[in-house]
Amino acid sequence: MLAYVFGISLVAILFAAYLAWYVLKQDTGTEKMRVISDAIREGAEAFLKRQYKTIVIFTIILAVIIFAIYAYLGKWDYAAKTAIAFLIGAFCSALSGIVGMLISVRTNIRTASAAMTSTAQALKIAMRGGAVSGVLVVAMSLIGVAGLFYLFGADPKTTPFMLVGFGFGASFVALFAQLGGGIYTKAADVGADLVGKVEAGIPEDDPRNPAVIADLVGDNVGDCAGRGADLFESTAAENIGAMILGVALFPVFGINGVLFPLVARAFGLIASMIGIMCVHGKENEDPMNALNRGYYVTSILAAAGFYFATMIMLKNIWFFYAGLVGIATSIAFVFITQYYTEYKYRPVKEIAEASKTGAATNVIAGLAVGLECTGMPVIVISFALFFSYAMGIWSGVPHGGLYGTAIATMGMLATAAYILAMDTFGPITDNAGGIVEMSKAPAAIRKKTDRLDAVGNTTKALTKGYAIGSAALAAFLLFSAYLDEVSHLTGKAFAIVDLAKIEVFIGGLLGGMLVLVFSAFAIRAVGKTASYIIQEVRRQFKNKGIMKGTVKPDYAACVDITTKGALKTMILPGVLAIGFPIVVGLLLRAEALAAFLMVGTIVGVLMATFLNNAGGAWDNAKKYIEMGVYGGKGSEAHKAAVAGDTVGDPCKDCAGPAIHVLIKMLATITLVLAPLFL
Repeated sequence: MLAYVFGISLVAILFAAYLAWYVLKQDTGTEKMRVISDAIREGAEAFLKRQYKTIVIFTIILAVIIFAIYAYLGKWDYAAKTAIAFLIGAFCSALSGIVGMLISVRTNIRTASAAMTSTAQALKIAMRGGAVSGVLVVAMSLIGVAGLFYLFGADPKTTPFMLVGFGFGASFVALFAQLGGGIYTKAADVGADLVGKVEAGIPEDDPRNPAVIADLVGDNVGDCAGRGADLFESTAAENIGAMILGVALFPVFGINGVLFPLVARAFGLIASMIGIMCVHGKENEDPMNALNRGYYVTSILAAAGFYFATMIMLKNIWFFYAGLVGIATSIAFVFITQYYTEYKYRPVKEIAEASKTGAATNVIAGLAVGLECTGMPVIVISFALFFSYAMGIWSGVPHGGLYGTAIATMGMLATAAYILAMDTFGPITDNAGGIVEMSKAPAAIRKKTDRLDAVGNTTKALTKGYAIGSAALAAFLLFSAYLDEVSHLTGKAFAIVDLAKIEVFIGGLLGGMLVLVFSAFAIRAVGKTASYIIQEVRRQFKNKGIMKGTVKPDYAACVDITTKGALKTMILPGVLAIGFPIVVGLLLRAEALAAFLMVGTIVGVLMATFLNNAGGAWDNAKKYIEMGVYGGKGSEAHKAAVAGDTVGDPCKDCAGPAIHVLIKMLATITLVLAPLFL
C-alpha cells in the first residue's frame, strides 16, 4: 500500500510540473504589463525570503527544545525521530507554499493577457496556475507522512506516534506563514483603500497609488503561500491523527487500518487532478459554474475512490458511508459559504443596502451576518460527527465510532487539492485585474477581469469555510488522538475529561480565552502595520505630480514598509499561540490541557467562521455596489461599503485563517509534548 501512495504522489508532482509548463508557455502581454508583473513578483519573493529567514531560526530552536524534552524524559529514540519529523514537516510545509506562490506570481500576467481575448481562456490559465499549489501540497503531505512511516520502521503499533512531530512542524510554519502573509496583505490593502479610494477618490489598483504594488504582492504571500502552508498542515496532521486512531483497531484491520488514511487521500488526489482538467468555461457563462462543475466531478470521483479503498482495505461498507458523510459535509460548506458571501444572495445584498445610510449601518449589518453565519456550519459539523460516529458503531467494529469520525475527516479532505486550486485562483485573478488596471488597458478588458476577480473572492471565501469545517472535524479527531497518546504513554485508559474539577475547568476557560486574545493581537498587527502604509501614502501624495500622473510613485518604499511591519508584528501572536498551551500543560497537567484543547477548538471554530464569512460578505457587498447598484463607484453607499470592507479585511484574511492553523496547532503541540504534561 505504501508503494501505491508513493506512486500516486509522484504522478501528482509530475502533473503539477505539467500544469506549470502549460501556464508558463502562455503569452505574457504588453511591456507595461510585464513591468507591473515583475514588480509584484520581486516584492513577493523578497517578502518570503525575509519571512522564512525568521521562521527558520524559530524552527531550529524549537527542534532543539523538542529533542531536549524527550531526552530529559529518557526517550532517546522518540527524541531523535520526533525532532527530525518536526524539521521535515516544517521544510515540506514551507516548500509547498513557496512553490505554489512562485507559480502564482507568474500566472497573473498570463491570465491578464488571456483576458484581452477570451474570458474562458483566462479562467483556464488561472485555475491551472492555482492547481500547481493545490496538487503539490497534498502530494508532498502524502510523501512526507508515508516516507517517515517507512523510514521510522513501519511498525503499525508504534511508528504513528513518532510522526506527530511532522504535523507539529507543518503547523508551526503554517502559523507564521499565515500570520505574516495575512498581516502583510491586509495592511497593504487597508492602506491602499483608505488613502486611495476614500481620501483621494481614485479607483482601485490605480497606478498613482503608491501602495498598490504592495497590495497586489500581499494577495500572493497571504492567499497563496499562507493558505498553501495552512492546508498542507491540515492534510498532514489529519493523516497522522487518523493513523494513531487506526492503531487501536490493529487487531481488527491489521496495518490496513493504519495506512487507510494515506490510501484514501491518494484516491482523492487522483479525483482532484481529473476535476482540474475538467474546468472549461464558456465565454458568456458565469465562471463560477465552470469551477463548480470541476468540483462536482472531483467529489463524485473521490466518493468512488473511497468506496474501492474501503472495500479493499477495511471490507466494511459502514466506513464508506462515514466517508460519504465527510464528502457531503464539504459540499454543504461550499454552499453555505457561497450563500453568505456571494452578492447573489440575501446576506450580501442586506449589507449593500445598509450602506445607503452610512458606514455605521454597513458595519452593523456585516456583524449581524457574521454572527448569523455560525449557525448552519455548526449544525452541519454536528450532524457529520454524530452520523459518522454512529456509522462507526454500526460497523460492529470495537472502537469503530472514533474511527468513523476519522474517516469522515478523510472524506472531507478528499477534495483538498481541488479546493486549494480554487483558493489560489482568487489572488491570481485579483492580480490580473490589477495588472490590467495599472497598464491602462481598455475598460472592456477590466470588466472581464473584474468578473473573474468577483468569482475569486468567492472561491477564497469557500476555501476558508472548507478549511474551518475540516479543522472542526479534524479537531475532534486530533483530540481523540491526544487521549490515545496519553493512554499509550501511561498504559492506562484516559477517555474522560471531567470539567467539574477546578483545574480542568480553568484549562477549558483558558483555551477559549486564547482564541480571542490571539485574534485581537492579529487584528491589531494589521492595524498597526496599515498605519505605517497610510502615513507613507499620504506623504507621497503631497507631491502633486503623482496625482497628475507626471511623477511615478515610490512603490518599493511601501513594499519595504509593509514587509518590515508584518514580520515585526507577527511574532507576538505566534509566540503566544505556541507558548501558552505549554504553560497550561506544565502548570495544570494533561487532563486540564485536554479541556484547554477541547474548549479552544469550539471557540476557535465559531470565531473563525464569524471572521471569515463576515469579512467575505463585506468585501462582496462593496463589489456588488461597484457593479452599479445604489449609485455605483464614488457614491456615498460605495464609500460606506469601502469602510466596511476595510473592517472586514483583517478578519477574513488574517485573524480568521490564522485561527484555522491555531486550532490544529494546539492539537499537534499537545500530541508532541504529551510526555511533558503527565
